[in-house]
Amino acid sequence: MIQGKKILIAITGSIAAYKIITLVRLLVKNDCDVKILMTKAATDFVSPLVLETLSKNKVLVDLFETATWNNHVMLGRWADLFIIAPATCNTIAKLANGITDNFVQAVYFSATCPVWLCPAMDEDMWHHNATKRNLHLLKEDGVRILEVGKGELASGLFGDGRLIEPEELLIEIQSFFREKTLAGKKVLITAGPTYEAIDPVRFIGNHSSGKMGFAIAEAFYFLGADVTLITGPTHLKTPYKEIKRIDIISANEMYEQCQAHFSDMDFAVLSAAVADYYLEDVAQFKIKKKDIPSNNLTLELKETVDILASLGSIKRENQILVGFALETNNELANAQLKLISKNADLIVLNSTQVKGAGFGSDNNKITILSKEGIIENSDLLSKKEIATIIVSTISNYKK
Repeated sequence: MIQGKKILIAITGSIAAYKIITLVRLLVKNDCDVKILMTKAATDFVSPLVLETLSKNKVLVDLFETATWNNHVMLGRWADLFIIAPATCNTIAKLANGITDNFVQAVYFSATCPVWLCPAMDEDMWHHNATKRNLHLLKEDGVRILEVGKGELASGLFGDGRLIEPEELLIEIQSFFREKTLAGKKVLITAGPTYEAIDPVRFIGNHSSGKMGFAIAEAFYFLGADVTLITGPTHLKTPYKEIKRIDIISANEMYEQCQAHFSDMDFAVLSAAVADYYLEDVAQFKIKKKDIPSNNLTLELKETVDILASLGSIKRENQILVGFALETNNELANAQLKLISKNADLIVLNSTQVKGAGFGSDNNKITILSKEGIIENSDLLSKKEIATIIVSTISNYKK
């Protein structure tokens, strides 16, 4: 993803400079090589020593420091991405009009990599016509301007002009460096549980968190695929806006969405824990204990539509269909039977017998089966690592 990427950050004189401490920590945690430039004004807001300690690289402020020349040309050529954050109104104006009177500006005019500007200023400055003109000029020069946030400002006012949050900026960086391995490929993922209503308050469900399916969706996304994620009820977020998310509740809703989207897909990975049964006659009002004869509630359940089998019956030769099997006993035999009976290409087997894996956990252990037998057997790993294994196996699978 972004491991090993060379990120150059320039900090200018804004109170929002403190946020860059968090950004540097996030980038270093993701194994990026981070170098930092600062204007003299920026050093009044955040300590260069803090940033040097976090980045493990010397922070540069001047062209000349202790009789040593800092090569702005080589820095501008070193980076894979140059981010100016926070970018003040003053810095934006100077960059737009070709003024070079500090080290940050000198590096900007020497940069051969993509340049991003993350503005931070008071609302009136942000909406001023001069600022709009300057930003327009920079966009014409090929600079990407990231959106400002709305909220409380240093002036005490509430409005537009806040620096983008570090976590949001990290997401933008990760999206920018997506691989192109699966560019042009379309992927359908199902995730999470389904809830089958009993009455307006109660439902039949399961403990699926959706973590595995969401991790698979992100793994496909980072290889450049066009991802559609159909998910049951879950607290999980999809931070990457390019992932098309469709929220459903019931098994029938998931079935309808899968039928609507499957024909356009190259891959479909059905990792959702879909309910096997639903209640045909859902109570209109909450069921009260006093209304139940003999204190025994009987629910008449009907079988839900088998989504994997329904897609298996219509899949084309060039589509790869992957199902999941959660088994409690005879795991391999049951998974192999599911693979054949549903006309899937691959089955990802989970076992309830593995301690530390399964519903709600951040870890998993899987076996991937094809009609020829086991083709992948993992250790207990994080679900993100497991997702990488699953996606690699699917994308390299030959029928």
